[in-house]
Amino acid sequence: MAKTRLVVAGASGRMGRMLIRTIDETPGCVLHGALERPTSGCVGQDAGMVSGVGDLGVTVSSEARNVLTEADVLIDFTTPEASLAYAALAAETNTAHVVGTTGLSAEQIDALRAFGEETVIIQSGNMSLGVNLLAALVRKVATVLGEEFDIEILEMHHRQKVDAPSGTAFMLGEAAAQGRAIDLEERSVRHRDGHTGARDPGDIGFATLRGGTVVGDHSVIFAGPHERIVLQHVAEQRILFARGAVRAAIWGKGKPAGFYSMADVLGLNDV
Repeated sequence: MAKTRLVVAGASGRMGRMLIRTIDETPGCVLHGALERPTSGCVGQDAGMVSGVGDLGVTVSSEARNVLTEADVLIDFTTPEASLAYAALAAETNTAHVVGTTGLSAEQIDALRAFGEETVIIQSGNMSLGVNLLAALVRKVATVLGEEFDIEILEMHHRQKVDAPSGTAFMLGEAAAQGRAIDLEERSVRHRDGHTGARDPGDIGFATLRGGTVVGDHSVIFAGPHERIVLQHVAEQRILFARGAVRAAIWGKGKPAGFYSMADVLGLNDV
């Protein structure tokens, strides 16, 4: 069976380098291309040397269209604006596109969803297998427990993270909202300061912590009368995001055009 030909966007970044290393050690996969901005000093260098795995014979390029033409799947942990540009190219070249970029707005996700009419788009606020299982559990628990259980989502990341709450926190909030059959945008509380008054029943609260080198901690708290249920995921190394993305890429190869999530990849939609 032919190997899955993968392209990594943002190849010189922290996640890009980790993806290249993960692809190199994953049976059935091969690094077909590596992409960077034209201004990147890594353009023209061997992607394997950039990532620390040794010479792979794949040159970092800024010519995305040329690289994608013969590829199976693009994996993208870049910026929201870059992800939309890559999605347009993926649609043109019929390349599956795994989007692990965080900080996407609802409008940007809708734009990605539209590109799913032309090619395979797999998007998730978190590519971790464990986090996506957690989201399925949150949806199930929210379905079972009524509004007498308040839902609060607490997340902590490293000091360099620029978006808040995290994409994962929103993903977990959306899972809870789906379980309750409510609109997260209308029922979420993201800021509390001063005299806020009592908590409204049924709202989903968010709290954000930043500091140090924390990879990612997420807790979903169901606080009811005289008891609490806490569902938690702790990310210890970023390699888990790369492994999840590569798994999604392998799954997405050859699938019909559509907008998919990691729940589809892992078969969790019925949990």
